[in-house]
Amino acid sequence: MADHAETKTAETPSSTAKPTGTATVPAKPPVKASAEKAAEVTTPDRMRRRVIWTAIGGYLGVNFLMFLRFFFPRALYEPNTVFSIGYPADFGLGVDQRFLMTNRVWVIKEPDRLFVVFARCTHLGCTPEWKPSENKFKCPCHGSGYDSEAVNFEGPAPRPMDRAHVELDPTGKIVVDTSRLYVDDPNAGVNHFNDPGAFINV
Repeated sequence: MADHAETKTAETPSSTAKPTGTATVPAKPPVKASAEKAAEVTTPDRMRRRVIWTAIGGYLGVNFLMFLRFFFPRALYEPNTVFSIGYPADFGLGVDQRFLMTNRVWVIKEPDRLFVVFARCTHLGCTPEWKPSENKFKCPCHGSGYDSEAVNFEGPAPRPMDRAHVELDPTGKIVVDTSRLYVDDPNAGVNHFNDPGAFINV
């Protein structure tokens, strides 16, 4: 009986004894913490992958567009070199600028003749401006000056501006051809301003 009491007293403290020191951590919180940590790690990875794939897609898209652009030629559309400007009676004496923007020419009518000047400075190819108050053409690039017949008299321009081919069609309209130009170059001893086609009589 004494042995039984001793066993009972020995068992009682062990069963009622409170844990000392460390407490046991439940299993669920570590699992939850590790899931949150995994979510934090995977979110930047997804963003990084998305950015990388977007960059690759953009690069391939740009190259594909460049590849398609290769099949479309880079054509420069210029106005026709042959065009009609109307009848001689449509022009008054002096410089007419109606066709400067569309065909880069001035129509100059004198009492006995009409000719067309190609609006290109003979220095470096700029387009001069007609200044009615000064009765001259003035190049804005380097200051070349031309009189009312487009003959140079100041600045670095070496010769007068060229004149385009003009003729009358069967209906009496003036037809201009800027692919055929007449040149006056005193230094070379060449003057084609009086050649047939450089002017028409009015």
